[in-house]
Amino acid sequence: MTSPTLRTGDREREATADVLGQALAQGYLDMTEYESRLLAVYDAYTTPDLRQLTADLPVADLRRNDPRRQAARTAAARRGIHVHLAGYAAMVVIVLTVWLAVGLGSGGWYFWPVWPILGAGIGVLVHALPIRLAMPPCPGFTGHRSHH
Repeated sequence: MTSPTLRTGDREREATADVLGQALAQGYLDMTEYESRLLAVYDAYTTPDLRQLTADLPVADLRRNDPRRQAARTAAARRGIHVHLAGYAAMVVIVLTVWLAVGLGSGGWYFWPVWPILGAGIGVLVHALPIRLAMPPCPGFTGHRSHH
């Protein structure tokens, strides 16, 4: 007994159309072939019909190299740096406030906040520099990196 072939739905058609769009954007398809395959996507009735339209494409590589995915990863990395910097700034304000309160209350003016500020600052740099050096500049950024 053979299993029945599953019919395809709009969600599967849209996913296949998205893969074809990525293939076009990354140079695997020319416009004519993309358009003919896209028409076939919306004419497809079964899941195997859809799979056949992308069978000759490196689907995993298309998704891995998708510019939208890379932009989302870049944005998430930048948000992580911003959260780390915000936590660092809050810590600096707290230790400076405690230092000032202790100094005013007891007259002890040894600047001990230098140690947590320095230690946490090194942590922020170790987090931010590799990410910053690996990413393209933010849109609107007018500076440039020197490669001397």
